[in-house]
Amino acid sequence: MNLTVLGATGSIGASTLDVVARHPDRYQVLALTAHAAAEPLLALCRSHRPRYAVLSGVGEDRDLRRRFSETRTELLFGAGALEEVVTHDACQAVMAAIVGAAGLPATLAAAAAGRRVLLANKEALVMAGPLFMRAAHAAGAKLLPIDSEHNAVFQCLSGNPLRSVRRIVLTASGGPFRALPLDGLDGVTPEQACAHPNWVMGRKISVDSATMMNKGLEVIEARWLFDVPPERIEVVIHPQSIVHSLVEYVDGSVIAQLSNPDMRVPIAHALGFPERIASGATPLDLGAIGQLSFERPDHARFPCLQLAYAALRAGGTAPTLLNAANEVAVAAFLAGRLPFTGIARVIDETLNDLAAAPAGDLAAVLAADAQARRAASALVMARAA
Repeated sequence: MNLTVLGATGSIGASTLDVVARHPDRYQVLALTAHAAAEPLLALCRSHRPRYAVLSGVGEDRDLRRRFSETRTELLFGAGALEEVVTHDACQAVMAAIVGAAGLPATLAAAAAGRRVLLANKEALVMAGPLFMRAAHAAGAKLLPIDSEHNAVFQCLSGNPLRSVRRIVLTASGGPFRALPLDGLDGVTPEQACAHPNWVMGRKISVDSATMMNKGLEVIEARWLFDVPPERIEVVIHPQSIVHSLVEYVDGSVIAQLSNPDMRVPIAHALGFPERIASGATPLDLGAIGQLSFERPDHARFPCLQLAYAALRAGGTAPTLLNAANEVAVAAFLAGRLPFTGIARVIDETLNDLAAAPAGDLAAVLAADAQARRAASALVMARAA
């Protein structure tokens, strides 16, 4: 299988390439992409020898082109090149692992081209769920979720009809501040927010986990991916991150998927589907773990989760506005320009200030994204003044 990896230098990209390297007889890397991380991307090209590499945030650079050519890799530049490598005739599967709204156009292009899409870019469905799903169905694309929660749901559904599903339960670790007194949240630092207790993730996703916006975005993703209304999607905090999600059926049966918290497990599942292949993950030892616990989320501690549900119910471009405001607010927090508790406030004010519109096409979605970024940026600047 010829594979293109969007976001190859991130944590999902690294885990994907680790699994691929364990099965050289099954997979070949067609293309690897990064935004501007030229040196890490070049190192990956030396190891995996793709036909193409893309630096989507870099203009034409002859010296870089020459250096990549020494690995027999053709280097392409600019965001448009992402769509070129996912729609290339030789591309059979795409790992969509670009973080945030930047990954939407290329992921949508891969789905519209009928590719096998390994979907780690949840924002594609958050921002353009109906549009994305219509394009995928029209082209016959195979969507395989990579988020551990959605991959778990996919496995638990196991071909059962949706009419037999009572509810989907997504688990969340609760992040690093699950037990921190509420009056201490305002002063937490980016380093503390990025210290996830169970998972190794990028900084933006780590902050989203700490606010539980990541879980809110996953609720929106689940709504479109599995065609289940929001009132049948629940979230429960599970600090051990062993049970990745559950599906309850109308007969009272509940099926769960368990594994150690290692992204190579869902990646290997999606790469090998419908077969099972080795992931390299450590086998689960329940005796050593001893106890699994669950609790309901505290809405006062995690207001972002409720903001996501509200945006999903509002529909149209509301989830796009939510996602864009969150990306701006998280970037400001990581840069030291906004307190941790200011993230939810900026998102809430942005949603209150802007009216959602129909999300009929990509242009409408991207316009809403830009509008929300301007509004959220202005709110951040006003708070810093």
